[in-house]
Amino acid sequence: MISAKMRGALLCAVLLLVSACAAGPSAEPAPATSSQSSGAPATTSATPPENGVMKSDNIRHVANMPLTAPFDGEDDLNTDLAFQGDHVYVGNFGGFSIYDISDPAKPQLVSQVACPAQQNDVTIYGNLLVLSIDEPRGGPECDSGDGERKWEGLRIFDVSDKKSPEYVGAVQTECGSHTHTMVPNGETLYVYVSSPGPEPDSATCPAPHELIQIVEIPTKSPQSAKVVAKPDIFPDRQQSDFASGCHDITAYPEKKLAAAACFGDGVLLDISDPVKPKVLQQLTDTENFQIWHSATFNNDGTKIVFSDELGGGGQATCDRNTPDTKGANAVYDLVGGKLEKRGYFKIPREQQEEENCVAHNGSLIPVQDKDIMVQSWYQGGVSVWDFTDSANPKEIGFFERGPHESGGLAGSWSAYYYNGYIYSSDITEGLDVLEITDPLTDPAKQVKMDDFNVQTQKTY
Repeated sequence: MISAKMRGALLCAVLLLVSACAAGPSAEPAPATSSQSSGAPATTSATPPENGVMKSDNIRHVANMPLTAPFDGEDDLNTDLAFQGDHVYVGNFGGFSIYDISDPAKPQLVSQVACPAQQNDVTIYGNLLVLSIDEPRGGPECDSGDGERKWEGLRIFDVSDKKSPEYVGAVQTECGSHTHTMVPNGETLYVYVSSPGPEPDSATCPAPHELIQIVEIPTKSPQSAKVVAKPDIFPDRQQSDFASGCHDITAYPEKKLAAAACFGDGVLLDISDPVKPKVLQQLTDTENFQIWHSATFNNDGTKIVFSDELGGGGQATCDRNTPDTKGANAVYDLVGGKLEKRGYFKIPREQQEEENCVAHNGSLIPVQDKDIMVQSWYQGGVSVWDFTDSANPKEIGFFERGPHESGGLAGSWSAYYYNGYIYSSDITEGLDVLEITDPLTDPAKQVKMDDFNVQTQKTY
């Protein structure tokens, strides 16, 4: 998500190539023209049933864990998810929660750690939990308060005692950390930090701003974590308006590849040396992409899905006035070491004008010889779609609530498949557990993962 804090004025200047600025919900998406296909067909109903939930017949709503104190305030929004063993870690603007999901139908809250900041995106590795902080704070500790705000970056916790996680350290990074990506290397955990910037007159986000910062976390002494590299992957952009940072990076260490969504571009990286990533290819699509938001490899590493977060997550872009190639997923095939665009996918259900909706966080459903993904779409809900035929992707299942009663930002932030179930982090409604039963996806129930951080892909 691109929050209001996210250097809106800068991004508007940077993204001159786009139809609208991501600074907030007041921006308007570009209308469809006669040369562009519209989004959801006009015949699709936008009126939810009385119970407020619409879903396909192959999706079952298994459980919901609503937000509870201290994360039940107006500003306590659920964010990203990470998994390990029988536990799921849920980020929130107020901190993070740990749930026991040994019985997915009856998740049990283990602990909640109050540690306010945007966005608190979370990853887990061994006993270490890492949070992304993309908001200047009074200091690295959770209780740093609202004093002079000159710190943002990564916070690190030891969660060996899941009932009582312990803060063990932090690393300050320029322009903070909007999202982060783990690249494990033995007893060293490298973390790629993605953040927008620079921001004029900012104490925490000065110019120039390299697009990636790499943090080294020694797993046996996380308190000594530090920034070890600032790869200048776009040297021609430094000191220019386009040195705006990356939103998200997905690493595939087994393939020695990474895919970076860097606001104005999609980038394929060689990470054979994790501290010295090299650009293999840079993609620019000024017609269809506003914000290159995230990337997902298929299992073979022969395709990449890049998503466009048109409007920064605060607009209703799943409507008949927005082309179906905007705020959507673009499917690229990797052919001879080069990415070639094949097709687009956008949910086929029209959303109401007050429902923020755009392609957001998702993951593969592990089915051999198929390319199937589950994905969040904010108030567009959770969608399961098949892109095995790259040029003709199609939806095979969905779950969504009706418009949020108070309006504003709502819906599914992240939707990931883990050990037989879909887990959705709903911004205002808490943690949802879904199950899909379908001949296409049923083989995935035989795949068991020990852990899962969506931005660090593993072969299944």
